[in-house]
Amino acid sequence: MTISLALAAAAVMSAQASTVLPASAGVAVASSTTLHPGDAFTGVLAHTQPMHIVVALKVRNSDELDALVVAHQTLTPARFSSEHAPTQAQAQAVATYLTQTGFTNVVISPNHLLVSADGTAATAQAAFQTSFARVQTKDGRQAFANNSDAHVPAALQDSVLSVIGLQNAYVAHTFAQRAQAKTSASAASVAPHDPTQFSSIYGGSGVPTAAGVTVGIITEGDMTQSVADLNTFTANNSLATVNTQVIYVGADSGDTSGNDEWSIDTQDIIGASGGQVGQLILYVAPSLTDADLLADFNAAVTANVAKVINVSIGGCETDTKNDGTAAASDQIFELAVAQGQTFSIATGDRGADECQNGGTTPSWPADSPYVVAVGGTTLDASTTTWSSETVWVDAGGSPSTFEPKPSWQNALVPGTKRGLPDIAMDADPNSGAEVYVNGGLEQWGGTSLASPIFVGLWARMIAVKGTSIGFAAPLLYQLPAADFHDITVGNNGGEVAKVGYDFASGRGSVILGALASQIGVPSPLVANFSETAAGLVAKFTDTSTDSAGTITSHVWNFGDGGAPTTAINTSHLYPKAGAYTVSETVTDTAGYVIAKTTSVTIK
Repeated sequence: MTISLALAAAAVMSAQASTVLPASAGVAVASSTTLHPGDAFTGVLAHTQPMHIVVALKVRNSDELDALVVAHQTLTPARFSSEHAPTQAQAQAVATYLTQTGFTNVVISPNHLLVSADGTAATAQAAFQTSFARVQTKDGRQAFANNSDAHVPAALQDSVLSVIGLQNAYVAHTFAQRAQAKTSASAASVAPHDPTQFSSIYGGSGVPTAAGVTVGIITEGDMTQSVADLNTFTANNSLATVNTQVIYVGADSGDTSGNDEWSIDTQDIIGASGGQVGQLILYVAPSLTDADLLADFNAAVTANVAKVINVSIGGCETDTKNDGTAAASDQIFELAVAQGQTFSIATGDRGADECQNGGTTPSWPADSPYVVAVGGTTLDASTTTWSSETVWVDAGGSPSTFEPKPSWQNALVPGTKRGLPDIAMDADPNSGAEVYVNGGLEQWGGTSLASPIFVGLWARMIAVKGTSIGFAAPLLYQLPAADFHDITVGNNGGEVAKVGYDFASGRGSVILGALASQIGVPSPLVANFSETAAGLVAKFTDTSTDSAGTITSHVWNFGDGGAPTTAINTSHLYPKAGAYTVSETVTDTAGYVIAKTTSVTIK
């Protein structure tokens, strides 16, 4: 069916495309759209269908940028521009090509990572040698999708990473969940909270507020009512009016369907922040399409004003891999990390299977190795004191199917892929937050609550430690277990909670006071080893030290697929010469788990 539609599309649109097709198909920059069960192609897309596309350009010297991020070093905007940003010439070459193939409103982003343009299906087919079809989604939407791979000319292949906007069958959605009537005795054991209560519940008593700290939120639509609801919240809680700035990245679409989401985000960030931030910046996209969200992310990173940014939005990671969105957003988030920014992203409300295909597939963009992924719990607490938490059954969490595991997860997360979530906070609507929406008080939850709670708490860490504290995720993994409420009960339909890290709840929920006392303090446990090699045999000698406790375990992984070992010192026979990534993970009686990873060359 896909092949026949592609041929039909080519026939229908050949007249429009014949004068601008590049001489060579070049490199693929977006894969053919794979439909989910229940969705269907319904015919050839009209060549007049409007399309807004974004071309993502590749960063330069990516290996050096990766090494800088792994080393937790920061990068000034000037250095990024001179060493890693696509050049003006590269961006202009893409812009010129788009203009020559019929696109209009061609705009190069200030950091040259994105080039956006408006056109039609005919324009896009001509420029990217693809074909399009109409799609009927299982939820009744009329959409479109490219049903063959998209390409750019060979002359642009060294510059272009991906082209986004060639399909709108799969777009992101918000994760807000409104509380329903309680139907069981267990639900009656938990209760909702005023957002101001999360501060003390999660250990914030005595920790300074986030006064003076700028916080960002990725949003969509019209913000008028959400800002009004935030002002109602602060007034009714005797808090100062929040200094709020609304930045529209593109046109104001006027959409108010997300008022509940943005009310949850704004009010719970302020509540968890101790009631005060320096400024709240709402970066507003005109829609939740991948192209518009990428521009919104990039605007927050280009501005580099907010050092912590909330995202309560996401979708199936497989779709964003196929259409090039994931690769483009990873570049933007990596730049954020290099600048010392933290994106906190909700993991979704479809359990372990965001894609709803019967497997375990997480949500994008929480799956990125360059963000903090925040899952969800059911919280049992008084108005001031934490009692217990279990996994919220709908909380997103599972290993990525393609994103690599970042180095800071090596000590705690099994496997080779990015593990979600990193932490988990209150998300169950039954134990959720009472927020003002469209002027009235309503009870809401979802991981759309969990991420803003963490953002408010982390803004206080920035207030305590300064903006140089940097990206939160590696710091969270260097802390002892006692700095978290370990979630050991519950599941999300595919992953089960256990002692220690798990894909249902990550490390658990944070205890702010403990974080404030230990983040930035050198770890007392230092993993280290030396190695010597003779032929294919390598000998590894542990040299780890611990000033806070006693080392209780060692786990060695040798990077060749062989079984790990738990000896203090060990040797390993490699199958052949080559470079191997070796790690030693050590655990101590103080609750620290630290890994040392290095490359070992066998000759």
